[in-house]
Amino acid sequence: MTETIAAIKAALKEAQADDGRLAKWRTDSRSGVQNALKAFDKRLAKEAKQKADFMSRFAFESELWDQGYQAIAGVDEVGRGPLAGPVVAAAVILPADFDAYGVIDSKQLSKKVRDELVTHIKKDAVAYGIGIVSVERIDEVNIYEASREAMKQAVLAMDVPADYLLVDAMVIDLPLPQQKLIKGDARSNSIGAASILAKVTRDALMVAYEKEYPGYGFGQNDGYGTKAHLEGLAKLGPCPIHRKTFAPVKKCLS
Repeated sequence: MTETIAAIKAALKEAQADDGRLAKWRTDSRSGVQNALKAFDKRLAKEAKQKADFMSRFAFESELWDQGYQAIAGVDEVGRGPLAGPVVAAAVILPADFDAYGVIDSKQLSKKVRDELVTHIKKDAVAYGIGIVSVERIDEVNIYEASREAMKQAVLAMDVPADYLLVDAMVIDLPLPQQKLIKGDARSNSIGAASILAKVTRDALMVAYEKEYPGYGFGQNDGYGTKAHLEGLAKLGPCPIHRKTFAPVKKCLS
C-alpha cells in the first residue's frame, strides 16, 4: 500500500539523516513528497550548521581543557543599560559533552528559546551561580562597578569552585586566571549560557516588579527607557527600583 503524502510529511518532521526510509521516499515522484524532502534536507542542513557553529564556540574552553583546567566558568551580566531594576550576572561551568546547540548570546534568542535553553543549562551544567546587585548599590558605586560585583557574586555562588574564568568584556576582582572576551557571549558557549541564565533571571524579576510598581511597563521593557516607560516616569515619577543616578530618572528628581 502506498504511503500517503501526509504520512510521509509527518515522518520527515521527526526523521534524521540515517533514516532507512529516505531512499524509498526519494524515488517517490509525487511533488508533495519531493517538496517535503526539500524541507527535510533544509532542516538537516540548518541543524548541521548550528551544531558546527556551536562546536566552534567551544574553542576557548577546549584550549583550556587541554591545558588542564577542569572548571572553566563563563561569566556574563545583564541589565547595565536599563533605568530601573538590579544588574544580574551569572556564572556557568559547562561539561565538555554539553550539547544544547542553540546556546549563544541571549540577545539573539527569543524568550521562548531562552526559557527552553535555561532548563538545559541548569540541568546539565557542572555548576552555575547568580549574582544580583541592587539599585541602591548601582547608584552608590556606578553601573560598571556594580556589574563587576554581580559577576563576582555569581562566581562565588557556584557550588563547584572555578579554576578559570571566561568573562564577557570585563575583568573580575578575583584571584583566578581569567580571560576578557569582547562579545564573548557570541564567541564562547560558557559565556553564552551565562548570558541566557542572567537574562531569564532578570526578566523574571522585572515581571514581578511590574506587579509591585505598575505604570512603567517593567514586564514588557525590562526597565529600559522605552517610550511607555518614559511616559510612566514623567507621569508617576521614579519608583523605588529606579536608578536615581541615571539621567532620565535624575531629571525627574530635579
